[in-house]
Amino acid sequence: MPANLDWDDIIHGVARDVKSHLGKGEVAQYIPALANADPHSFALVLTTLDGKAHGAGDLDLPFSAQSISKLFMLTLALEAWGGDLWKRVGREPSGSAFNSIAQLEYEEGIPRNPFINAGALVVTDAVISASSDEGALAGMLGLVRRASGSSRVRIDPDVAESEKLWGHRNKSLAHFMKSFHIIENDVDEVLDTYFCQCALETTARELSRAGLFLAADGRDPVSGKRFTEVGRSTRINALMMMCGHYDMSGDFAYRVGLPGKSGVGGGILCIIPGVGSLCAFSPALNRSGNSLVGTRALELFARRAGMNVFRR
Repeated sequence: MPANLDWDDIIHGVARDVKSHLGKGEVAQYIPALANADPHSFALVLTTLDGKAHGAGDLDLPFSAQSISKLFMLTLALEAWGGDLWKRVGREPSGSAFNSIAQLEYEEGIPRNPFINAGALVVTDAVISASSDEGALAGMLGLVRRASGSSRVRIDPDVAESEKLWGHRNKSLAHFMKSFHIIENDVDEVLDTYFCQCALETTARELSRAGLFLAADGRDPVSGKRFTEVGRSTRINALMMMCGHYDMSGDFAYRVGLPGKSGVGGGILCIIPGVGSLCAFSPALNRSGNSLVGTRALELFARRAGMNVFRR
């Protein structure tokens, strides 16, 4: 861990400097249950490898993790299928919107990566195929609870219902991939699991803690519990760097230089290998569906702490 860094001082300084930007951007409107989020909410928290949380803002305010949940379902899928998973989903940036259907047409139903919606549906389908009687959703929820050390983490039923009622594009994606035999299980089962998965509710503090195993080669550095193999955690981080922010992944890598995964609930989870897990939260989004202030806060943090992974 870097010496002589005052994490609390850096984080509180970042929080002060982004305060004037709160309220800019727009909260997610296409999911009614998210439209009432307060655009002035903000949190930034780093959990270091010793398990200590350093943060500022609304650290314990629950919010919808949305696509950040894809990280945890992907972890389960790789544990179950290993490299065979990549026969059904790619590992390349999409350059398209997260819910685009266009690429599937000329790529024979194989999604570009596991973080766009089509790819996440395939990952969820893969976990369903490998799940025991507890089911894929329970498996993912259990993973997040164990990794975060919080039994409070839950699936928000109101958000899940809203996802189901307004998820027409995702339904189209799933049926389209089923026609190519990329989706193996019943489409309705896959969709129901996926909609509930995206309704994962956490706080910034919980989410930061939950990502800690990805900063420590797949093993929780506090409890010693291994969640995934070293090579897999490294590859998940690589995918976060390349694909974690949809069609702004390159810009995020350029500005922040950390593996990260965003969600339209306003959260962003970043991994600092060998240091810790960093979560920013602010519900108002930029044009690509990533937290506007959260992105700015992470850029400032990475610059002031010298945490860009490309920096020597």
